[in-house]
Amino acid sequence: MLKSRHSNLHPLLKIAEWLLIMLVCTLLIFVIWSVLPIDYGSTGALLVFQALQAVGVFIVPTFVVAYLWCDSPMMYLHIGKNPGAAAQPFDWRLALLSMGVMITAIPLINCLVALNGLLSLPESMSGLEQWMRSAEEQAEWLLKRFMTYHDGAWWMLPVNIMVLAVLPAIGEELTFRGVLQSFFRNRHVAVWLTAFIFSFVHFQFYGFLPRLLLGAMLGYALVWSGRIGYSMLMHATNNALSVIVFYLGTYVWHIAQDDIDALGTGSTWWLTVLCTPLMLAMMYIFYRRCGK
Repeated sequence: MLKSRHSNLHPLLKIAEWLLIMLVCTLLIFVIWSVLPIDYGSTGALLVFQALQAVGVFIVPTFVVAYLWCDSPMMYLHIGKNPGAAAQPFDWRLALLSMGVMITAIPLINCLVALNGLLSLPESMSGLEQWMRSAEEQAEWLLKRFMTYHDGAWWMLPVNIMVLAVLPAIGEELTFRGVLQSFFRNRHVAVWLTAFIFSFVHFQFYGFLPRLLLGAMLGYALVWSGRIGYSMLMHATNNALSVIVFYLGTYVWHIAQDDIDALGTGSTWWLTVLCTPLMLAMMYIFYRRCGK
């Protein structure tokens, strides 16, 4: 049983404390950012800022609050083995299953993206819809700018995997699954509500459904295993696949990104039919190997 330092602190006060720490860390990031001797308009500077954001806004605050709220912060964040959660030792077979789930989920995710893209709001909400589409286009433009840096030099691939895949996966999993999901007692409510918030705060509303599904998968991976490492690995795999496929499609295969994003839809619908049962089967095996 984990001992809480703030056992009598109301959950809303905990959230307020957490948000305050995140705000302080964000301000520190901007201070650090303002004194760095770099070209602030360059893509390299944006990559540095992305890395600082992942560490300062997501990773550092979670460790701070875990230390403040619990005598065993690593167990609180599900990083170490937690006797209360009946976590098993790290299992490389579960790790491989985690990666396999994300790979076979790609066609289904693309289908959900296509379905989500059909969203059309009433005429009275045209302003909101225009803002949503503008935000989506801005996010897509920024991502392409990151990944076309230095005209696709080979060394940018590992840099982008680290900055755009690994660091965000670690930070977001610690924040959403490690801290936020622990606020709710019912595990199913915890998983789906956290997944909803996780998808919403990305402010990419035409990717809301696939990100909601991804968040739920990550949440159940933690609930079943008791270890956040598998959720981090799944998240990093999902992000890294996007980076790797974009790089290969643009600079090696010379395939339009729209064609890659359409895999599992249209004439390739059969990929979704084939891969989705495989994904579900691997999730079930994951669940059983966790002893559930």
